[in-house]
Amino acid sequence: MSKEIIQKAADIINSKTNYIGGGMEGYAALSLIDENGYPTTSTLTIARADGINWLTFCTSVSRDSVKRINKCNRASICLNSSEYNITLVGTIEVLTDIKTKKENWMPIMDNGDHWTGPEDPEFCVLRFTTERYNLFVGYEEVKGFLKAQETKI
Repeated sequence: MSKEIIQKAADIINSKTNYIGGGMEGYAALSLIDENGYPTTSTLTIARADGINWLTFCTSVSRDSVKRINKCNRASICLNSSEYNITLVGTIEVLTDIKTKKENWMPIMDNGDHWTGPEDPEFCVLRFTTERYNLFVGYEEVKGFLKAQETKI
C-alpha cells in the first residue's frame, strides 16, 4: 500500500509542473528558516519534479528566499487540497548554471517582466531534494525516508 500512496503523490506533484496558469494548481508552499531563526512560508510555482524525490522552482537571486537558503539549506515543501496533503522535508540549493536554468525555463516566463530569458543573471533555480515524507492521499497516510536517507540512519 505504501508504494501506491507514494506513486499517487508522485503523480500529483508531476501533474503540477510547467505551470500554465489558472489558480493555485501549479504551486507548492516552501518553508525556510529566516535570518532570525523563525520558519517562513511562501508559495512558488513548480518548474520540474521527479515525483517526491526532487522539485525545482524558479526565482530571482535577489529574493529573500535565496538569502535564507544560503544561510540554512533545510526546507519543507507542502502541496495540499481537500483530497491530499503532501509534506516533504529535505534540503534546497540555489542553482545558477545555464544548463539548469534552460531546463527549468517555462514558456509562460517569456511573457513576464521578471527576466529577459534563462541567461538573465537575476534568474535562478531552487532545487529541493527530499529526505523524508508524510503523505496523506486518498484518506491513507504513509510516512518515511527516501532510500538514500534510510541507509544513513
